[in-house]
Amino acid sequence: MVVSSIHYTFTAEDADKAASIFGELRDASRREKGVISFEVGRSQEDPNVFALWEEYRDEAAREAHLASDHFTRLVVNGVRPLAKKRDFVAVVPL
Repeated sequence: MVVSSIHYTFTAEDADKAASIFGELRDASRREKGVISFEVGRSQEDPNVFALWEEYRDEAAREAHLASDHFTRLVVNGVRPLAKKRDFVAVVPL
């Protein structure tokens, strides 16, 4: 299993738009064959901060996700240009 953990920060003006995009991304990603789970959270303390927790069967499944049309549309051309900050780490369970 491969896990991706990503934190995004947006301006207050873009945070609600990002939330909508993340909802669509979550729903599309959960339908992918190699996705075990795909969760999106929004900080209660700072509603401009979002966290994604993505679990993939293996690295090939993660790469398939990154190559998907919905990833390009919703992430590459959607939330990334809106983000002020993005922190990413890929890990494997201990």
